[in-house]
Amino acid sequence: MENNREGEGLRRSLQARHLSMIAIGGSIGTGLFLASGATVATSGPGGALLSYALIGLMVYFLMTSLGEMAAFMPVSGSFQVYGSRFVDHSFGFAQGWNYWYNWAVTIAVELAAASIVMHYWFPHVPGVVWSALFLAIIFALNYFSVKGFGEAEFWCSMLKVITIIAFIIIGFMMIWGIMFHPDNSRYAPGLKVFMHGDGPFVGGMAAFVSVSMIVGFSFQGTELIGVAAGESSHPAKTIPRAVKQIFWRILMFYMLSILIIGCILPYNDPMLLKNDVQDVGASPFTLVFSRAGLALSASLMNAVILSAILSAGNSGMYASTRMLYAMAKNKMAPAWFGQLSGSGVPRNALYATTVIAGLCFLTSLFESNAVYLWLLNSSGMTGFIAWLGIAICHYRFRRAYVKQGYDLADLPYKARWFPLGPLFAFALCMLIMLGQNYAAFTSAKVDWNGIVATYIGIPLFLLLWLGYKWKHGSKLIALDKIALAEAHAQLKRDERADGGWRSKPPADH
Repeated sequence: MENNREGEGLRRSLQARHLSMIAIGGSIGTGLFLASGATVATSGPGGALLSYALIGLMVYFLMTSLGEMAAFMPVSGSFQVYGSRFVDHSFGFAQGWNYWYNWAVTIAVELAAASIVMHYWFPHVPGVVWSALFLAIIFALNYFSVKGFGEAEFWCSMLKVITIIAFIIIGFMMIWGIMFHPDNSRYAPGLKVFMHGDGPFVGGMAAFVSVSMIVGFSFQGTELIGVAAGESSHPAKTIPRAVKQIFWRILMFYMLSILIIGCILPYNDPMLLKNDVQDVGASPFTLVFSRAGLALSASLMNAVILSAILSAGNSGMYASTRMLYAMAKNKMAPAWFGQLSGSGVPRNALYATTVIAGLCFLTSLFESNAVYLWLLNSSGMTGFIAWLGIAICHYRFRRAYVKQGYDLADLPYKARWFPLGPLFAFALCMLIMLGQNYAAFTSAKVDWNGIVATYIGIPLFLLLWLGYKWKHGSKLIALDKIALAEAHAQLKRDERADGGWRSKPPADH
């Protein structure tokens, strides 16, 4: 397999600020702006906070694991490459197609959601018009250069970050009694609302598990930094910096937002259970802004949610295109997808991803949208499978690195708490995956349709993995046979060329 460094073709145009915002933009979206209300309503504010903290810890370990591998071996399509090099060629093959499918279908989902959001302002314009327009915009942003993608993602993410900061400031002002309008609610913000009724914990363990699944999906997208690693400038510097910054920003935004929602909106407020893009007025952000006396809160949040949707679609187009490109370079997809334009963009992979995303979206237009719903449900599991792969790859990478006699001090970034970190992430991720729809098994009548729709992603992944293994006879790579020498030598050359970019290896603190 080829080493995806400077000479391979992809342009290293993404700066540290781009990498930070790419991960923020990929993970902060409708999961926070809409579904956060349902988490508070289901398990209470205390249960929601605890769930965000637990899943946040899991994502922390996954991000540091990914950061260690990506800083050492920055490649485009990192999950597929790491799976092939550190585990088994068949595992990397399945990981690559799994992740490509995840984002290709997600783009279609975001296009459908964007058309619904635009209906808020333009109720008489057919939704397919907006979806086609937004698909064209996303395609154009990814067509010309990676810098265009990075800049668009930076500014879309900036809008979301500004909104969340404003929400946090206004929320605390309401809790302190500065901006609260009594006419807008019969509850005064504060600890009494947080402890209201059966709060702060509601529904017991069943509710907590259910909420953890929603929260896990909300954090998905942080792994985009690994996909973008191959096109980042000075990856040994920028990736550790970005990994350290983005997670704490994301966790701060989520935790403080949930705390404010729990202190202002009672968990049994019926509006919190409405978490669909068709009702932006039920967004907990909209509710808090309106109770602060901001009349334009619904229009403001509709614009922010539209930005979040387009940002996710833009990130999805980038991620799926680079994954398809990486698989082509590693002879796991047609070689045609590995060709680059003069500006270093894998346009053939972009064409294919755009077509698939458009076809998936069109399935939602039929009266019976069963195909679309199956695609949506099957893609839901794939993000967790990708996370699971990160934990497995890091565990084997670190063990191979030590077994082959390399010095951990040479790593540009070293994840702490090994092996606890990847093992904890693996166990919790597996628990969430398997428990995603456990209620279907425990009901009086087993819901086989729901079970198949929820878990179909697992047998699809196993089919790809075992099918490739059966056809090509690939086996688990022994730790002492994992190819690290070339990447280690390249790392040393990069360090010398950069004039010694560190006095000591930056560990995660």
